[in-house]
Amino acid sequence: MTSFDERERAFEAKFAHDEELRFEIKVRRDYLLGLWAAGVLGHRGADQGVYASHLRSVQISGADDEALIAAIANDFRKAGVSMDRASIHTKLAECLREAQQDYLAGAQKQ
Repeated sequence: MTSFDERERAFEAKFAHDEELRFEIKVRRDYLLGLWAAGVLGHRGADQGVYASHLRSVQISGADDEALIAAIANDFRKAGVSMDRASIHTKLAECLREAQQDYLAGAQKQ
């Protein structure tokens, strides 16, 4: 095997690892956002986890961030919670930072 082939394999392995990492952080971020949204909606205990898992499954199914935010905004609207999309975007960014910190700290909280 040539050094070029070895470098190519190493690059492909790193790319796959990085993509998996991004996916795991995104799933964690969405779960944290879901827990927050559930709390805003008044869900407590196990209901928070159920709501968060539902939102996480929406994202895993291929929806983008805007679809996730729209789903939360719609649930807020139905529940009479007044919150604009910009506030949800801000919380999404906070959840991303927390998910990244969890990963860096080696936390496996799900």
